[in-house]
Amino acid sequence: MKNHPSLFQLEVFLAQNKFALLCFLTAFVITMICIPPIISLLKKYNLQDVPNERKEHMDPIPTMGGIAIMAGMMSALLLWFPFSTEPALMSFFLSVIVLFILGIFDDLKDLSARYKFVVQIALASLIAVSGIRITSFEGLFGIYDLPLNTQYLMTVLAITGITNAFNLIDGIDGLAGGLAFMSLVVLGIFLTLMGDGQTAFIAFSLAGGLLAFLYFNLNPARIFMGDTGSLVTGFVIAILCIRFLQVNASLTSPISAHGPIFVLGIVMIPVFDTLRVFALRIWRGTSPFQADKTHIHHIFTRQGFSHAFATRRICVLHGLMLFESFWLRNLPQELAIALMIILMLLAIGLFSILGPLLEKCRSLLGMPPGKQGVFHE
Repeated sequence: MKNHPSLFQLEVFLAQNKFALLCFLTAFVITMICIPPIISLLKKYNLQDVPNERKEHMDPIPTMGGIAIMAGMMSALLLWFPFSTEPALMSFFLSVIVLFILGIFDDLKDLSARYKFVVQIALASLIAVSGIRITSFEGLFGIYDLPLNTQYLMTVLAITGITNAFNLIDGIDGLAGGLAFMSLVVLGIFLTLMGDGQTAFIAFSLAGGLLAFLYFNLNPARIFMGDTGSLVTGFVIAILCIRFLQVNASLTSPISAHGPIFVLGIVMIPVFDTLRVFALRIWRGTSPFQADKTHIHHIFTRQGFSHAFATRRICVLHGLMLFESFWLRNLPQELAIALMIILMLLAIGLFSILGPLLEKCRSLLGMPPGKQGVFHE
């Protein structure tokens, strides 16, 4: 009899969230089914990511895995999402489809960054006009409600910035997918708790597709998501973050006392890493858009660590960021941001000396030197 209350609570939970679970499971199954034939087709037509001096892999790997992720997400939403003619909803799905097509062309033709930025800015502007906008900083730096023009500007900057941050962090096996999966699950849970279940369906659908993709993308990767997947993933996360801010601010008892801090935790690693790399490139007198090997995952690989080791450690850091953004919800927002930046700087500093530190420990313990990329697993 003691188990009856917990079983009843589980039944109620499943009943209330069955469509969210169905979205997740449907996307997972469809993506899992789609990837093997997609890998075969990509190999057949030689649509693979060929190694060069900037790549971290040694052999050609099929790319455009985002096709399977998109197939899973859209199939789940077509089955379970309550579609309507609401302008924001129509703008969202139109933008995702256009960005998906852009990603395919980029993977096939390697489009110029300028062209991609123009399309992304246009799509972000469409989203802002449709009503999904950053309307307030909720007291951050003493700023509350924003003027309309500033709302548009901040929304476009946020969407294009987060989209490209996830695109740039996609440099080693499982990293972008792992970070995005964690962020989407957290967003889906909190959007559900806030009563915005329909938007949560989008988060869970993409999360389900990414989880299936990670089965094939974890080291050693059998397929990459490519720009086809990373652009759409970053774009969706950016819009869900903005939606979180809107809904959170409208509640009489907000889920998060400081919405901007929570959202920052969701995107902190890719955004901070992108800003750090851009700043380093400008400091060195080069273009911020000139590709190099200075991202956070390159810090690991330069020391001989494997992709699996690097991905796990960075995902653990992402988990800490997610928890920290919630733990710090009652602190002044400026102090919370400072603490999050300090954690990122400390983590990057630790990552930078981790290889030599481990070798020093092995030496002190009388152990033989580790083989690069092996003992670090």
